[in-house]
Amino acid sequence: MKREVYLDHAATTPMLPEVLEAMLPYLQNQFGNPSSFHSLGKNAKDAVDDARQTIAEILHAREDEIFFTSGGTESDNLAVLGYARKNQDQGKHLITTKLEHHAVLESMMHLERKEGFEVTYLEPDRDGLVNVSQVEAALRPDTILVSIMYVNNEIGTIEPIAQIGNMIQKWREAHKRPVLKFHTDACQASEYLPLDVEKLHVDMLTLNGSKMYGPKGIGLLYVKRGIKLQPLQFGGAQERAIRSGTENVAGIIGMGKALTIAQADREAETKRLLPLRESLVHGIQSRITKTRLNGHPSQRLPNNVNVSFMDIEGEALILYLDEAGIYASTGSACTSASLDPSHVILSLGLPYEVAHGSIRFTLGRSTTMEDIEYVIATLPPLVEKLRTLSPVRVDPKYFQ
Repeated sequence: MKREVYLDHAATTPMLPEVLEAMLPYLQNQFGNPSSFHSLGKNAKDAVDDARQTIAEILHAREDEIFFTSGGTESDNLAVLGYARKNQDQGKHLITTKLEHHAVLESMMHLERKEGFEVTYLEPDRDGLVNVSQVEAALRPDTILVSIMYVNNEIGTIEPIAQIGNMIQKWREAHKRPVLKFHTDACQASEYLPLDVEKLHVDMLTLNGSKMYGPKGIGLLYVKRGIKLQPLQFGGAQERAIRSGTENVAGIIGMGKALTIAQADREAETKRLLPLRESLVHGIQSRITKTRLNGHPSQRLPNNVNVSFMDIEGEALILYLDEAGIYASTGSACTSASLDPSHVILSLGLPYEVAHGSIRFTLGRSTTMEDIEYVIATLPPLVEKLRTLSPVRVDPKYFQ
């Protein structure tokens, strides 16, 4: 039987048994529509309200500041498009970074190309970090929104969100620009980092159930009280008329349970994963020449290892690894069908050849040291085989 090692937890996570158990009643007998007035509907509404309260307490937010969506992409779209369109009469300048998830980047690009907005795309440093002074320098009298992700989904670099948010808050007060708001995509942060929206100084925050061992097809957007958004879809008055459509009751229950477990276990799981991550990094770098660790060496998630293997195509290595039962990715799962090089790796100032050879390994709750040892033993001959077939030769300065 082929050994299987799943190292693609940044793409999606397996559902925890406790999460499925919490969801099952709402997939079976408790199937009511929360908008219905009968008992089944009320039961469903009460369950949704309980989950909303649980999540609000974890985020240190109010219940009416939590809006459920279909996932991280919709939440990002709602934050960027919904806020920009609703408040464009007070300014049409937006700020983001070149390494954001496509859900934010493409929303920004659409506003820029089709709706007359101007967007400043900040460049990260070689480790994928954006600093506070960069953001402050980009602020203008007509800036209405800044969107910077908490953690990068490809290279795992943790951005200084609390410091950036604090600066934005002070700038807003000093310049009497209450319209200026700060959004962060925190989808990759829920398992390992604190999510207190007050301490992070964020006005909007995105989360995704499938990144925290919860169900797919459910997400949320925290929106600080008083912020006005233009809805993206219309129909009923669900989610206080901001997100119409019958609520995904089971998904909401599952997300609430998953987030509770994730935040309760985050410190212990971080401590467990760090030596596994470092073993994988050391094993790759010591056994395979011409490699580059992408992302910050220490200010990164404990489960993320993104490596560029020079002189190979990452897609080919993924196929070889798959045959060996090792499941990884070349970057964001949302663009895995594309053969274009990672925009995140390119944003670090690296060339196409380096970006094409990048592989993302993301560890999870099931990952063991035996899994890491298997990967380290399997990788070198596969990389060597691909290098003998490849015509690509990367400039040595990129891996020294």
